[in-house]
Amino acid sequence: MYHYSNKILLQINTVANSGSHGKIAEAIGNMVMEQGWDSFIAYGRRPRASKSKLIKIGTKWDIGWHVLQTRLFDRHGLASRRATKNLIKRIKSIQPDIIHLHNIHGYYLNIEILFAYLSNANIPVVWTLHDCWSFTGHCSHFDFIGCDRWKTGCFECPQKIRYPKSILLDRSKKNYLQKMKFFTSIPYLTVVPVSHWLENVVKQSFLQKTTIRVIYNGIDTTMFVPLDAHEMKSALRLEGKFIILGVASLWDDRKGLNDFIRLSQLLDSQYQIVLVGLTQQQKQTLPSTILGISKTENIRQLVQYYSAADIFLNPTLEDTFPTTNLEALACGTPVVTYRTGGSPEAIDSSTGMVVDKGDMDGLINAIQQIHLKGKSFYSSACRARAVQLFSKEDRFKEYMDLYQELLHLHETNAIK
Repeated sequence: MYHYSNKILLQINTVANSGSHGKIAEAIGNMVMEQGWDSFIAYGRRPRASKSKLIKIGTKWDIGWHVLQTRLFDRHGLASRRATKNLIKRIKSIQPDIIHLHNIHGYYLNIEILFAYLSNANIPVVWTLHDCWSFTGHCSHFDFIGCDRWKTGCFECPQKIRYPKSILLDRSKKNYLQKMKFFTSIPYLTVVPVSHWLENVVKQSFLQKTTIRVIYNGIDTTMFVPLDAHEMKSALRLEGKFIILGVASLWDDRKGLNDFIRLSQLLDSQYQIVLVGLTQQQKQTLPSTILGISKTENIRQLVQYYSAADIFLNPTLEDTFPTTNLEALACGTPVVTYRTGGSPEAIDSSTGMVVDKGDMDGLINAIQQIHLKGKSFYSSACRARAVQLFSKEDRFKEYMDLYQELLHLHETNAIK
């Protein structure tokens, strides 16, 4: 058995301990430190307090220049040269045993420089894919518009003005070819899709020949727990209402905001839609039938919202494996989701319902069925599913096991 102690993990992500991906990296770092490892997290922006040692990549000027290169020339991931070279100096000084990539897009890294180093560094690399940017010529998601150019080679990108937005050039064909060259150059790369849906997509991309291992996202099931709903319902002045909750870090049409608005016009007054994560401008433009709440990083407050809800509704039109579904389940709240990406993988027939995209009648029917049975009919099964399948201890232990396998394989190959 390989011993974990005295090993070093370096993770790289856009943000540090913020948003779903940042919190996942933070939890993995905490886990390896409990096993005696040292943990470093390198990030581009938005740091929050971390138990790992944080490494800032670049400056605000570097990010601004990267944004400009993206907007004008569609060169996302190809600026930040100085910042990436400085990161590599830090990596060489740290000498990590495992490098774990998360989101490497987001205006802070140069992928050519980074992967030129990784391809020769003789260090096992794990890359968790939270979206599809790694194998397209431009976009991070393509499901919304049904584009499949990424399978054979991107060109004339129909989402050029979507993130990462380019207002002038379309470089998607060259971006695709460069990504294929860079991302298939590492001899010890393991790609980790966060859902089986994403695994199937990756197997159709130029990453299909890499080692692929699915690991679901995990959540803290000791923090996301069912709470008494009455206090929050009273605070929101929603006593007696059947609450339909939506949560997102960024609300737009792809997250289902327009479908929530449509739904609010079709439901009668016994139902109340509550949306968490809205900007001030979005809150001001919402119809009076929807209660809008600003984004919160306060987990206790978020747990109260989940617990107060009778249904968690996720009409996302583009997603890989949303952690909001898992958080709702852990709080004992049944989930209704569109048949989008990996979102349906979070639930089964005893914990929620899956509806085809855009099917308003289907949404209303699902809401009414759950209303008829009552939240209490589903709650214990929801909580049990979250604890059994999505606790961070179990899911992130899979990363620890993967690290162990890679280190053992790496040592074996080195001996040979």
